[in-house]
Amino acid sequence: MQKLHLNQVLSQKLSPQQIQFIKLLQVPTAELETRIEEELEINPALEEGKEEEPNQNEEDLASNYEEESNSKDDSDLNLDDYLNEDYGGYKMQGDGNYSPDDEDREMPVSSNQSLHEQLLSQLGFLKLDDRQRIIGTQLIGSIESDGYIRRDLESIVNDLAFSQNMETDIDEVEEVLRKIQNFDPAGIAARNLQECLIIQLERKEHPEDPTVQHALDVVSNCFDEFTKKHYDKILKKCNIEEDELKDIIHMVTRLNPKPGGTSDGLMRTQYIIPDFTLSNVNGKFEISLNSKNAPELRVSRSYSDMFDAYDKSDKKDKKLKDTVSFVKQKLDAAKWFIDAIKQRQQTLLKTMHAILNYQLEFFEDGDETKLKPMILKDIAEKIDMDISTVSRVANSKSIQTEFGVFPLKYFFSEGIATDTGEDVSNKEVKSVLQQMVDDENKRKPLSDDKLVKLLNQKGYNIARRTVAKYREQLQIPVARLRKEL
Repeated sequence: MQKLHLNQVLSQKLSPQQIQFIKLLQVPTAELETRIEEELEINPALEEGKEEEPNQNEEDLASNYEEESNSKDDSDLNLDDYLNEDYGGYKMQGDGNYSPDDEDREMPVSSNQSLHEQLLSQLGFLKLDDRQRIIGTQLIGSIESDGYIRRDLESIVNDLAFSQNMETDIDEVEEVLRKIQNFDPAGIAARNLQECLIIQLERKEHPEDPTVQHALDVVSNCFDEFTKKHYDKILKKCNIEEDELKDIIHMVTRLNPKPGGTSDGLMRTQYIIPDFTLSNVNGKFEISLNSKNAPELRVSRSYSDMFDAYDKSDKKDKKLKDTVSFVKQKLDAAKWFIDAIKQRQQTLLKTMHAILNYQLEFFEDGDETKLKPMILKDIAEKIDMDISTVSRVANSKSIQTEFGVFPLKYFFSEGIATDTGEDVSNKEVKSVLQQMVDDENKRKPLSDDKLVKLLNQKGYNIARRTVAKYREQLQIPVARLRKEL
């Protein structure tokens, strides 16, 4: 039997200004200018330039706006209500810390001829009949962005039958493939890494060179042993000396494993524009915002005067009422946007000052080992703001220092206990781990177990699985793959 129930629920709703602030806060400097230009285009009541002294009408608008926005305190704003986010223990990606605010943003792009266009152009120079040209075009269309053809030839034969109504066989397709594999860049249209390396070796300037011949032998007949660095097996199987193998390794490791490179269409180019600049003036640190973060915006005087004139006129006319409503809406939107930009600036500076004070020892000399363990919650408590607000600042901003440009995420890390009971940043442990690997005997690289023992001897209480995790984050291969002759 269905019944009606009356429930009283306390919920938090975001004002338009708070939503505007949330969206603007996570925008990096490189994109802020575009965002402002978009707002200027859609809102004629918003203009560039210094803000003028407000007239009485603007003060009334500001008063109405503040009454609405002050109903919620931004410092206590729970952004989870807006984006339904889970901060996973306040961790941010890349260093034991993660937030869903990390987005795949569209970066500026530069125009360039695509890889497929380059290959089709080269295909045009070959003396091919119509069948071969159709097969060649199909093969080039099957080449992936890194330069490989991973679709098997039998499937390509079927593709030609269905899409081009052409009956062919694997031998005919492979014949055309061999021609395409002679195109530039060297190694293009290979079906696997082994074939890619062989193609490049065969196209060496001096293919008769003994080192090239030995390299071809090793890659062709001992590729599995070569990738696993089983050098002893290669020496026996190919009947070569250790010095010759060193030359082969030197040659092969300098070949291009991804001949397609970044030539696939538009190259994504990320331009790093620091949001903050940190300067040391006579021993005192000063933080300044990038000028693009502080644009000069104002409410249009003509729109304010228009609203004032309409407001004092006879409002019985429905069209006039609609006009007044439209003008007021645009004026409110302009005021909200300007205030959101100002609040963004204040929040950025407040957060950066807190990070500076927390990691002061690092900023004094740039020594990574002096970074303290720090999570989002630590900064949120210091600036009395929500953790999600700090996350938005940290996930998309960077700072220019005398030691280089650092993303704010760099300063957040977990703590590792030492024998003295002190917590140190995991960045310090990673730095020590990297140094150990750099100094190891490459003929007998240190295993994870040996790295654990050495770290424990230095006072870092760390487990083997953690060493393996840090090693992977530092992109250090396992001991077997670090072995050198």
